[in-house]
This record gives sequence, C-alpha cells and structure tokens, in this order.
Amino acid sequence: MNSIPQSSLPSGHPRPQLARDLALSHAGAIVVGTIIGSGIFLVPQEMMQAVGSARLVYLAWLVGGVLSFFGAMTYAELGAMKPQAGGEYVYVRDAYGPLAGFLYGWTWFLIAKPASIATVATGLVRTLGNFPIFFFFSQPCFALSSAGHAFAITYGQLVAIAAAIAITWLNYIGVRRAGEFQFVFTLLKVAIILAIVFVGFSYRGGAWANFATDFAGAKGGIAGFFAALVAALWAYDGWNDLNMVAGEIRNPQRNIPLALIWGVATVGLLYVLVNAAIQYAMPASALAASARPAADVVAMALGHAGASLVSIGIAVSMLVTLNGTTMSGARVPFAMSRDGYFFQSLAKVHPRFHTPSAALVVQCGLSVVLLAAGGSFRQFFSLAIFAEWLFYMIAGSTVFVFRRREPQADRPYRVLGYPMIPAIFVLVSAVLLYYTFTDNLRYSVEGLLAILVGVPVFFFFKTRRDAKPK
Repeated sequence: MNSIPQSSLPSGHPRPQLARDLALSHAGAIVVGTIIGSGIFLVPQEMMQAVGSARLVYLAWLVGGVLSFFGAMTYAELGAMKPQAGGEYVYVRDAYGPLAGFLYGWTWFLIAKPASIATVATGLVRTLGNFPIFFFFSQPCFALSSAGHAFAITYGQLVAIAAAIAITWLNYIGVRRAGEFQFVFTLLKVAIILAIVFVGFSYRGGAWANFATDFAGAKGGIAGFFAALVAALWAYDGWNDLNMVAGEIRNPQRNIPLALIWGVATVGLLYVLVNAAIQYAMPASALAASARPAADVVAMALGHAGASLVSIGIAVSMLVTLNGTTMSGARVPFAMSRDGYFFQSLAKVHPRFHTPSAALVVQCGLSVVLLAAGGSFRQFFSLAIFAEWLFYMIAGSTVFVFRRREPQADRPYRVLGYPMIPAIFVLVSAVLLYYTFTDNLRYSVEGLLAILVGVPVFFFFKTRRDAKPK
C-alpha cells in the first residue's frame, strides 16, 4: 500500500495515516461521477421554461460550464498547493484562521454532507420507484403513534438508509475499493449517457428545425436567464469534492489539476450532447412540458420499455454520486479533529484499511437520522445548498490571500487568467448565495443559525486543546 509517511504518537507507536491509493483515473472519476447526478436528466425542462429558446438554453449551459471551469481552475491551484485531507477546510483555516476553518468544517459535518447524502439517497429511491416492481416503496414498513403524533418509516426510506450504509461500508474498507467502484460505475454512467444521446439523434421524428423553435410561456428576461443558469450550475455541482480527498491522491500536485480541469470539461461536453439530443427530438414547447425529457425522448424512439434506460442511468448516476459524496464528506471532520478542534475519536484512521473510519460512521449516522425523520428531496437539497455556496465563495477567495501572503510558495499549478478568473468565480458564488438565501429563506436561516451555533462549540474545543500539555 502506498501511504504517506507516518507520524509518531508520544508513546512512540506509529499513528496510522490515510493511504495515497487514488490514481489519476480514480480522481477523474470522482470529479465526473460526483458531478453527473440526476440534474442533466431533469433540468432541461426547467431551463426551457425559464428562457424559452434553444439558443438561450445553450447559453446558460455554456455560462454555467465556464463558471464551473473557473471554479475548478481556482481549486486546482489550491489543491496542488495544499494537497491535504479536508480540502476547503484546510484553505479556509490557513487563510482566515482556525475559527473560520472550524465553522466551515462544523457546517460541512452537521448540515451540508449529511443533507447531501440524504438528498442523493432519497433521489435514488425516487428513481427506482419508477419501476413497477418497486411499487411498495411508498408503503409504510412500520408506524408508531403517541400523544397524537404519528411516526412512520416507509420501505423507500429503509432502502435509502440501506444505500447510505452500504456505500459508507465500501468507503470504510478502503479508499482504493471506493475509488475503483467510482471509476467502473462512472464509465457505465458515461456509456448510458452516450447511448441516450445516440437514441435521441436516431429518433425518426426529430428535426434540426426544433432548435429554432420557441416556448411562448417562458419567464424570459434577465430573471429567466438567471433561473436557467442556477439550474445549470446545480447540474454542474460537485466538482469540489475531489479536493477533500487530496490527502489520498497519488502525485497530487499533478493529478488534482488534471482531474479537475479535464473532468469538468468532460462533463460540460456530455451535458451539451444530451441537451442537443433532447432538443433534436423535441420542439421547445414539448420540452417545456416534459417533466422527464430524456426519458420521454427515449420512449418516443424505443417505446416505453426503452425509457427504462434513462431510469437506470439516473439510478447509476445517483449511486456514483452517493459514493463520491460519502468519500469526500468524512475527510473534513477528520482533518478538523486532527487539528484538535473537534472530537479526537473522529481523527482515527483504521489501522488495517487506512480510512477515516470513525468519521465515516458518524457521517453515515447523521444521514440516517435525516432519512429516518423523513422529508422530501427538495427539503434536503434546500438544507444543503445555502451552506455549500457560502463556503464555495469563502474557499475560492483564499487563492487571493495565499498569493498575497505567500508569493514565493511552491505552486505546481497556477490558475490561468489570475486574478480575473477566480474573481469572477467568487463574485458569481456571492450572487448565487444571495439567490439561494432569498429563494429558500426558511432553510437558509436555519443553516445560518446552525453555523453560528458553531462559534461557542469552537471555543469549547479550543479551550480543551489549549489546556493539553504541549
């Protein structure tokens, strides 16, 4: 096993360290596989309803892709400069101090990742529920009633919980196993997407003239384009997860920039191809009326049985996204605990598997609590999205701090177009932060309060850390 050098504890016994077992192929699969979830299969309708024409839909995809690419380039410099477990936590900690780093890690641990895992697991079950064989997913498995309050767990919730536990176990027994799973199933995901593209362009009822059609009922204007852009950026979300596992990537100074830049570019190409195939098969008005446009296109070309291909593709996509999200999430509380600002039990590395085993188990437990409590896909997503964009903005801004404070530091990769490219990414993140805050006011306020609760928690752990003998 190719692992990083081990440090020694005061007792003289070596402390297990995370293993650098992820090759470039695994890193690229983390980027591509985590980004491509259900978004590309669902958002074309929302985007057409927002802007009303194919050319503006493509403009939104292009702008969203470029902005995501700018973010990937910014994170490529940060990841190559500081290839440590925790990614964004490390950047925020080193740039703005331990309190800012802790609030990032606290929010990530308490809100963003458990909610993201619950979102993906819930979406996976919802997708599988489209198959008649899984009709029972919506039925209660058991129910409890006390003092006028009812609590029920459906079979679908149990499946979502089982999926979260199974993927956590896969990551528990070795990052290389999780990386190989990510690589194989990302290849399968890409193959399914390309098959959908082929089916769409082979549809006899399709026409290039559909690209010139319009949807008269679109929101239109700047507000409409911004809504389409938000949908596109949601579909591109997830590329930052690679930096969380930087401490387990071989030759990170080279492989992190390559995986980020080529991974986001690959996703952008796949998204454009899927959207083109859908618009070739459907005029704008039909696309705006279709809740599942990719599935409807395949159904038109191959019949309803063929539409199962899209559902399978979505299910595979969400399973791979679940793996990437689980893998990246546990590294943040692990890094924070190793700094002494969180529970020391979460800093443990499994002596055999060389994974942050305790952090993985606790992360899974928090996700299971959310899944057992119930809630819609939208509720879980809304809980996570505000915290995510807040720290995209903060983490992205650290590149300016490091350039100014450490001008002579080793930078194996320097973001092209500095300072404009990272500045644009940070500015757009700020705008999207405002949009997500106002659009999901209740959940955003709850997320903000949860972040602020972390302040006294930080000082509690800091006091304990400072009191320990040096």
